[in-house]
Amino acid sequence: QVQLVESGGGLVQPGGSLRLSCAASGFTFSTYAMRWYRQVPGKEREWVAFIGNTGLYTTHADSVKGRFTISRDNAKNTVYLQMNSLKPEDTAVYYCNAVYDSTSYWGQGTQVTVSS
Repeated sequence: QVQLVESGGGLVQPGGSLRLSCAASGFTFSTYAMRWYRQVPGKEREWVAFIGNTGLYTTHADSVKGRFTISRDNAKNTVYLQMNSLKPEDTAVYYCNAVYDSTSYWGQGTQVTVSS
């Protein structure tokens, strides 16, 4: 049974940091590229970051570049999103996504709220 379980979300003040985790099971994690997305109610899901299956290649959306960092630990079947210098506009539900060829899996999301 395929599972992607996000954790680490919560309420943080502007300028603060959070680290999101996404634990994978039920598939060969090390062969899948991973992405983080986020979504605000009433808006389309927005791509945030991408990491290749080996972790050697990463890319981030312009809106988070220099503040967020995606990484992965294939030994732990986990992908991370380190979020620093958080802004109120980063408030969203964050989702992890595993992709290999035409196969795609999604987690259930974790809420991040940036507010004073």
